[in-house]
Amino acid sequence: MLIAIPKVLDTQQLQAVRQLLDHAGPAWVDGRVTAGYQGAAVKFNQQIDERSEVARQCQQIILAALERHPRFISAALPNTVYPPMFNRYGEGMTFGAHVDGSVRIDPHSGRKLRTDISATLFLSDPESYDGGELQIDDTYGTHAVKLQAGDMVLYPATSLHQVTPITRGIRTACFFWVQSLVRDDGQRSMLLEMDNAIQKLNQTNADEQARRSLIGCYHNLMRQWSET
Repeated sequence: MLIAIPKVLDTQQLQAVRQLLDHAGPAWVDGRVTAGYQGAAVKFNQQIDERSEVARQCQQIILAALERHPRFISAALPNTVYPPMFNRYGEGMTFGAHVDGSVRIDPHSGRKLRTDISATLFLSDPESYDGGELQIDDTYGTHAVKLQAGDMVLYPATSLHQVTPITRGIRTACFFWVQSLVRDDGQRSMLLEMDNAIQKLNQTNADEQARRSLIGCYHNLMRQWSET
């Protein structure tokens, strides 16, 4: 399931994060420091040192926004969120085709996290740079994603994906992974569709008994499929 979520960050939050990143100086390091064997060979970008103060401040802003975003909660069903990371691509920079590592170790807690979902939160206006599309392959083909600043895309971490070369400007983004309560992407997709239907029925005051039955099915499926 590939899903775009608009306005994860509001204007004030976006400006705060951008100001921190734009003045991060030596906290920007070679992006290959966290790449695995496969990724290091095709990764050419910069990213913020995960243990830096600027990373901590930006993470706080974004994690707070995610906790309050109902679309993110409904789509990801998050169990654990890896501390958000930040990268930027100047002209000629790229990240070739790769699949994200299956398990990450939280740099702060040392806890292992299974990467069920990959997330990219765009922090640059798309008009400010050329190239830099996030291309994601799934069973329906290749999808090119380039969203407004503050918008985010979620996709299965099992997907082959890449960032195309930048030919003008600078692309800044946030990326992270989610260990979901529901490991299987197909099951998460069905739960999201069911939750969407419940929300629409709630808004239209549809038959109460039917709504209760549907809500019951949703939670019973969650009980069967979730891992805590």
